[in-house]
Order: sequence, then C-alpha cells, then structure tokens
Amino acid sequence: MPTKNEELQERKDSILAIAINRYIDTVSPVSSKIIADEISLDLSSATIRNTLAELEEEGYLTHPHTSAGRVPTHKGYRYFVDNLMNEIIFLEEEKKRIKSEYQKQSLELESLLEKTSQDLSTLTRYTSIVSVDGWGTKIFCQGTSYVVEYPDYQDVQKIKNILEALDEKKSLLEIINRDLESKVGIFIGQEIALSEMSHCSLVVSSYKLKQGPSGRIAILGPARMHYDRVISTLEYFSNLMEEIV
Repeated sequence: MPTKNEELQERKDSILAIAINRYIDTVSPVSSKIIADEISLDLSSATIRNTLAELEEEGYLTHPHTSAGRVPTHKGYRYFVDNLMNEIIFLEEEKKRIKSEYQKQSLELESLLEKTSQDLSTLTRYTSIVSVDGWGTKIFCQGTSYVVEYPDYQDVQKIKNILEALDEKKSLLEIINRDLESKVGIFIGQEIALSEMSHCSLVVSSYKLKQGPSGRIAILGPARMHYDRVISTLEYFSNLMEEIV
C-alpha cells in the first residue's frame, strides 16, 4: 500500500503530466477544470487547484498574468522528460516505408545524410541537424522554416536570434558534440548553453555507420516540443543508419 507521501507524489505527477501534455498540444494555459476533466484520480477541484499552486511554488509551472491557467517552466519540462514521459512507438508502417527507401537508394554519403536530415525534419516538423565527425564545420540542416511557425515564437527578434545561431556552424557543432550520458541527450532552455536558443530544446543522438564515419543527429524545437515523438524518431534513425548504411 502506498504511503501518504507516495500518494501525494502520484497526484503531483499526474497533474503535472496532464498540464504539460495539454500545453504542448494547445499552446494555451491549462486550467484546473481541464485537469479535472482528464485526470483518472478521484480528486476534488479544490485539491487540484491546491496541487497546481504547489507545483507553481516549486517552480514546475507558472502562469501568465492575463490567465488563470498554468504553463510549464523549463524545470517542469526537465522533470517531465526525466520522469513522466510516455514512450511512443514509431508506427510500424512508417518504419517499413523509411527502411525500404533507404535500402532501395544507393546514395552517396553526402546525399544520404542530407536525406536523413530532410526526413527527420519532415517527420517531427522541427529543425534537424546532422553532423559528421571529421568533416569540419559541414553540417546538414533542414526545416529552419519551422521556427517561424511555432505559436509561442511570435517574437520576431527571438526568431532572428535562433536563425542566426543556426548559421554559426562552429558553435552548433560544439553544442551537439557534447558528451551524452545515454543514447539520447535532451537539453532544455539554458542547458543548451547558447543564449539565442534559451527558449528552445535540443534533442541529440549519435550514430556510427557500418562502412563510414560517425556523427550526431539532432532536433531543435521549442521547449514545448513533442519530446516523445522526437526521441522515438531520433532513436529509430540512429539505429537504422547503423544497421543498413
């Protein structure tokens, strides 16, 4: 039987997970009523409001002055990806299609990496970055146009800063080539260590081709990104490249 502290933590985790998932999908502050409609636990409206207030006090949520609803902070996203995110299974049909395309095409390495970058961007609808060890500052970057489509990036200066940072190949390589503690590394906000991208998230994975070099593949998007989809896509492409290329 769970202890009282475990029950309280389960309540917090459930409410935070709903708040973050809803915000990712809608880009709108999440109210206690929305939580009440979705949560599986038997909680009163007052309990939900109190828990939201606690999560805000602890720095996982905040709220715009113009709204009673909450939005996630970077600390909230970090807790979410470390503890609450559901694993998403890449559709088998999509896997078969992509693998078949790779097996059919006899592409030069440069064309293959450019295609990988394009596929990653198309599938995630974020900006993709592919690097190759030993190729200097040459990288493959696709989907920069998606930056202007994010509803929470309507500040023209923010967009300009991100696009300029994507042009700084040397800095970009330093960021994506950092040591990863696991197969996929997730950097949120200031963890990226580049002020122009302090409102972004960066998800990075490594690859090693059978008959060729190694490198990194990465996805850059808003802090409000679909982490489960991005991680699943990166893991699949990383494994695919190692398996058949």
